[in-house]
Amino acid sequence: MSLLALDFMRRALIAAVLVGLTAPAIGVYLVQRRLALLGDGIGHVTLAGVAAGFLFGTAPLATALVAAVLAAVAIELLRSRGGASGDVALAALFYGGIATGVLLIGLAPRASGVNLLAYLFGSVTTVSTGDLWLISGLAVVVLAVLTVAARQLFAVTYDEDLARIAGLPVTALNLLVAVTAAFTVALAMRVVGVLLVSALMVLPVAAAQQVARSFRGAIGWSVGIGVTVAIVGLVAAYYLDVAPGATIVLSALVVFVAGVAVRRLRT
Repeated sequence: MSLLALDFMRRALIAAVLVGLTAPAIGVYLVQRRLALLGDGIGHVTLAGVAAGFLFGTAPLATALVAAVLAAVAIELLRSRGGASGDVALAALFYGGIATGVLLIGLAPRASGVNLLAYLFGSVTTVSTGDLWLISGLAVVVLAVLTVAARQLFAVTYDEDLARIAGLPVTALNLLVAVTAAFTVALAMRVVGVLLVSALMVLPVAAAQQVARSFRGAIGWSVGIGVTVAIVGLVAAYYLDVAPGATIVLSALVVFVAGVAVRRLRT
């Protein structure tokens, strides 16, 4: 039977492509600013949002989005103003988020049959039509923000001090990047899981940096690699009957290693 003959696989493929587009697109800005683990931190807190959804009987993806945005704002404020003590506060936020998620899952009466691993490591084949509409909406928002504010975000990424001297609202733009990353974590949660989403933000970008010669080129290569590994990983997971999140991330890792090898051969 053809993969595309199955309704759930068509939904899974669309969701995977959307995540492959958006995660590397925002990941370029995070990697360039040495904030590669921002998505990982947001993901930890997002798990608490998922658990809150089950506890209060609401859509887990919606409450996860709220938790992700709040976490992104808190992380950015702590990062920019916390100094050395901010590292400890960030660690406390990360660990507290995932611990709260596990605790709330245990307390939620509706979560007795919930497979927590599906949210930790992804379960793209269980994406419903409603989930797909929400994922699509989030992807449109992320890509629209990155397109409209591309020049300002590049200026802040390249040199914050220069951007501030030029009159740009640096704090607001930093928060915009963090919130956009939160939206990306929420939409990628069902595909690769909250614990692996950071990998899809970082690995395609790291691979792209091996061959790209400009910032715009890095974005193009990153998005292309992201979409490719999302499709390849999903197809491999279907035929091997394994977790799609793992195969997608491992596909990205293979591309990164190959990129490093090609760069060393060229130099």
